[in-house]
Order: sequence, then structure tokens, then C-alpha cells
Amino acid sequence: MVLIVAHFPKLTFEHLFAIIKGMSISIQSSADALTKITQMGDMTLYEPAGDQPQVERLNRHARSQELWSPHAPGQAQPYQSHSLEECISHVSTPKGQMPVLKTMVTTACERNCFYCPFRAGRSQTKRVTITPDQLAGAFDTLQRAGRVDGLFLSSGIIKGGVTTQDKLIDTVEIVRHKYQYRGYIHLKIMPGAEYDQLLRAMTLADRVSVNLEAPTPDRLQTLAPKKDLHRELIQILQWAEEIRRKNPDQRLARTVTQFVVGAAGDTDLELLLTSERLYQQLHLTRVYYSAFHPVIQTPLENLPSVDPLREFRLYQASFLLRDYGWSAEDLSFGADGNMPLEADPKKSWADQHLIHTPVDIQTAERSQLLRVPGIGPKGADAILKARRIGRILDLSALRKLGIRAPEQAAPYIILNGRRPDQQRSLF
Repeated sequence: MVLIVAHFPKLTFEHLFAIIKGMSISIQSSADALTKITQMGDMTLYEPAGDQPQVERLNRHARSQELWSPHAPGQAQPYQSHSLEECISHVSTPKGQMPVLKTMVTTACERNCFYCPFRAGRSQTKRVTITPDQLAGAFDTLQRAGRVDGLFLSSGIIKGGVTTQDKLIDTVEIVRHKYQYRGYIHLKIMPGAEYDQLLRAMTLADRVSVNLEAPTPDRLQTLAPKKDLHRELIQILQWAEEIRRKNPDQRLARTVTQFVVGAAGDTDLELLLTSERLYQQLHLTRVYYSAFHPVIQTPLENLPSVDPLREFRLYQASFLLRDYGWSAEDLSFGADGNMPLEADPKKSWADQHLIHTPVDIQTAERSQLLRVPGIGPKGADAILKARRIGRILDLSALRKLGIRAPEQAAPYIILNGRRPDQQRSLF
């Protein structure tokens, strides 16, 4: 940057020195903040944010394979980053891929969650704290440079959830008001945050998340003995729904949550029954499931990693509850309360109920169409619209309606009075 002194005839050398010194301080502050962000930790390991959380993980740069390979009991799971690029996650949204900075106000924490790399007393965690001003300024630097176009902000807990939540809100206030950023912000809500803090957070952010971690109080005690499931966590989700109901015309953040899967003996049935209530009663936008991976120097370090396929099946079942009008009772569970891993839950149901009583595409109601593998909400709507014009005669017609893999539906449907597998292949 060059200062043209001739444009400022009253500018003394003392004034010029002060300006240069101020610029130097600002540049140094920004550099220090970016260094701290780099040291904060690779939050993409534990905090999914977009519409395709598993793709988020697979898109990780240097260590994606390490995340998805099996971990021996007690083996360390990487958690703190070594480059700024590792703190930027390419998140899937309805508007496409978005580079989002995932970071924390502090990696210090007074809680002792048994699975968490940031838990109190864990000496291998590098404790780093950044002020709201520093963090907001660093984000602005990255955003203006085109490195990021979104912020995912969390924190360890120091001096209680209320004090920590204030720092999170202060950071976003600066980003929104001082730097005039109008893009995507996902803000974590701390356990025990107050009603007014939640209201303010929902006016500032696009999405807020309250991690329940476990589906029942007993399971949560195994994971995080200092957290109270109902008083500190579920109550906040209830407040969020109340805030939306009281302010129907106001643009407010949507709400999501996350469960840690498999570390506390939780079953798929428990997780999905809780998810169903969250969708139906509190209208959550998304429930995330994070397959447990052990972290050394934590009480659960000797537990085995959870198969990522279990996490994937939970997501499939969760979408059936949220988008397809299913209930947890419709899903197939074994004697241990878990779903079979070998087939997706929708196909498992169809194999039991539709093989011998297939769905007639020409006459079925929308709810019946949504029971057919390969047909989602958009596909069902396209079928209903096409039926008003004429008959749907074959699988190629379904493909033209936007159903990408109509062959998945073929064993469970009737087209033009016959099963598709009895028709001559048209493609």
C-alpha cells in the first residue's frame, strides 16, 4: 500500500508514523489471528455442517483416507490442523459447494466429555484462545481474499456456557455489523445458554446447532457426565421452536443437532426414535450422526471405531423420517436394536412389503410412491404431475421424469398393468 503524502498537505511526519504503525499493528494482528486459527484444530473431523457430511469428510485433503480407515483400539485420531487449508471445509449446500472456515473461540474447555479431544485435562491438546475482534478480523481477511464464503463457529467452554456464548455472539456481531458480511454463518449454541442469547444467535446466523450427543440421559452420562440432556440441551431446542413460533415473519436461523454414534451403547432404534421426535415436534432442519472414533488420552480411547456404514444407514433412515413421511416403527431393527448394514432401510422395507404387492405407478398416492426404492419426493411429485397428462408406460418414461435409477424401483412397481421386468428393455 502506498500513501500519497501530497494529497494530505496537513499530514505531519508524526501523523504518518502513527498511520504506518497502526497498519503494522493491524497486519500483525491479522497474521497472529490466522496462526491461531491454524492451531485451533481440524474441526471437520467432528463437526459436519453441510448437506453431505460424508462427502465433507471424503473431500478432506491430506488425511481423508486416515479418517475412513479402521482404527485400532487406542490409536490416535488426528484432531489439530497443521495448515490453514485444513480448517476450510468445502460444504455442500442447495446453492452448491461453499468453502467454509470452521474454527473455535478457544480449544480450552472445563467440561470432561469422555470422547472429545478438547476435554479438560488432556495434555495433548494445544490450548489456543482468540478474541472476538481477532477472529472476526481474520475471517474478514479470508473472505475478502476469496478463500472462504462462510463461517462455522464453535468453542470449548470456559467460565460456563453463558460466558462462552457471549464470546461467540460477539464475534458474529462484529462479522455482521463491522465487516458487513451477509453470507452463511453456522453458530454453535453452548450447553446452558440463556433464552435471550439463543434469540440473538438466531437473528445473526443462518443455522444454529445444539449437539445432544446422545439419545437418552443415561447414554449422555456415559459420554459427557457434566452435561444435562434436558435442562442444558433439549430445552434450548424447545426454545428455538418457541422463538420461531412467536416470530413467524422474522428471518431466523434453522436448528440442527448431532449424535455421537456407538460410544455409549446407543442403538439405532434409540437414535431414530429421538430423531423422529426432534423432526416432528421441534422441526429440526437436520440431525447429524458422527460415527465414534477413539482419541488417545480420553476415557474411551480403548473402544473400537464404529463402522462408517452404520453412520450412513442412520442418515438414510433419518431422511425417511424427515422427508418421506415414515416413522421409526416402519424401519427394520434386529434384536440388538440396530438396523442391518447389508441393505439400505428403504430397500429392506420394500423387500418385505412390496415384492408381492407392488405399487401401481399410475394410481398410487404420493405416500405410496415414496415407499418405492429409487423414488424420492421430487420424483413422486413428477410422477403425479405426469399422470395428469397421460400414462407412464415404461422405465424410460420414469427416467425422463428425473428418476435417475428407475431400475431400482422395477421389482416393486407396476407400469402399464405389468411388472417392468416382464417388458422389453427400452434402454
